[in-house]
Amino acid sequence: MAHGGQPGAGGWGEGAVTPAGGFPVVVPPEGALWQDRMRALLRMPSTERPGPAVERAGAVPRVLDLTLRIGELLLAGGEGAEDVEAAMFGVAYAYGLARIEPTVTFTLLGISCQPALTDPPLTMSRTVRRRGTDYTRLAAVFHLVDGITAHEVTLEEAYRRLAGIRRNRHPYGTWVLTGASGLLAGAASVLVGGGPVIFAAAAVAAMLGDRLAWLLAGRGLPEFYQFAVAAMPAAGMGVLVDRYAHWIPGATGVQSSAVITGGLFALLPGRALVAAVQDGLTGFYITASARLLEVVYLVVGIVLGVTLVLYLGFRSGGGIDPDQALRSYDRPWVQLPAAMVLTLAFAVLLQCERAVLLLATLNGGVAWTVFGVLHQSAGGNQVAATGAAAGLVGLFGQLMARYRYVSVLPYVTAAIGPLLPGSATYFGLLALTQHHPSLALTQLTKAAALALALAIGVNLGNEIARLALHTPPPTPRRAAKRTRGF
Repeated sequence: MAHGGQPGAGGWGEGAVTPAGGFPVVVPPEGALWQDRMRALLRMPSTERPGPAVERAGAVPRVLDLTLRIGELLLAGGEGAEDVEAAMFGVAYAYGLARIEPTVTFTLLGISCQPALTDPPLTMSRTVRRRGTDYTRLAAVFHLVDGITAHEVTLEEAYRRLAGIRRNRHPYGTWVLTGASGLLAGAASVLVGGGPVIFAAAAVAAMLGDRLAWLLAGRGLPEFYQFAVAAMPAAGMGVLVDRYAHWIPGATGVQSSAVITGGLFALLPGRALVAAVQDGLTGFYITASARLLEVVYLVVGIVLGVTLVLYLGFRSGGGIDPDQALRSYDRPWVQLPAAMVLTLAFAVLLQCERAVLLLATLNGGVAWTVFGVLHQSAGGNQVAATGAAAGLVGLFGQLMARYRYVSVLPYVTAAIGPLLPGSATYFGLLALTQHHPSLALTQLTKAAALALALAIGVNLGNEIARLALHTPPPTPRRAAKRTRGF
């Protein structure tokens, strides 16, 4: 434990800048996962980190290049900034580099290394220009980093394995993803009270929106326009079902709003929101701000597409009832299977490994059960119930990820799908188009609160799991020290 200097005749000594209580000594746990060991080292002052236990395994620029390439795949796959930094540090440290400092922002990776105290530092950077969701590839990168940090993979072998990971095709093709998008929307519509007719309508609308988004992506249009166009078929289908429901056999009393709600479930950027809040809570404020801005742009695109169609439908004589938002649906034996099907479809859309699908689906079922018990059965606050359910998702997801030595994202991102605020978002937009500003504000504020409860709950569950499995004493992050005035 380092302690502050004592005042002398000429003033305070050099150690006076150290806090009165000293800095806690961080000892990386023996036999712990590489994420825990690298986080412990990263949170130590650079001058107090122990040197690598192995000799330098290659030329410094080559090791740094491999480190940046691995960090690029992790950041492009949606991994949190703290985990990307830990992976980059672990790779460079495993190959014998000391005095290294990785830096991660939303689109830029950097790493600096000073081979010796008398040498000038070497700095390299890499820009992440393309991002895509493939959790199978993410798991492969985690296994590679695990092998590198265990000193089981040579530098040349790491390059070969990384090239193989880049060449691997996605486990599911585009038409499988389109079908999963329709299944997700249909299950979401059942979750909020829809029947067989609504399930079919929501599925068809979502698949049509997905194909339109693929078409725009192939033309190079930004994601903002892709989301806006992808939201239009669901809104249009909802208006048509509401207007012509009396022509459909067995569709008496059909709830057309469930069609649009189901379509929104397939589009809401839950993955980006969770990553944004996680980065903010772990002290990466620039990256968190950029991710939140991305979420805002995508949501605005969805709002634009849905609002435009609803407004045209309203002006042409359509009138979907905004008071449907106040109706409650409590059918657990229907909603629980629908929530699990929704989670399974979401996991396929995220390109999760086939071995992960069952565990992620069960985690989603647990989340919906907890939410249903706390909110629907016990009558608890919806935001609090959502946060509690998301906390269990994060807890179980972290335990599953540690058991399989992979990223936690495949186990939690799909599992929070049934809890996304699709219904509140839709009814807020509907009230806005029908000139009910107070109801619109209430619903949209509720949607924002539910989204934050989801993200914070997942992060809290992750941290609880880490504390339960963490052997060294917990150490505050640098951001926490600055908050206390240090």
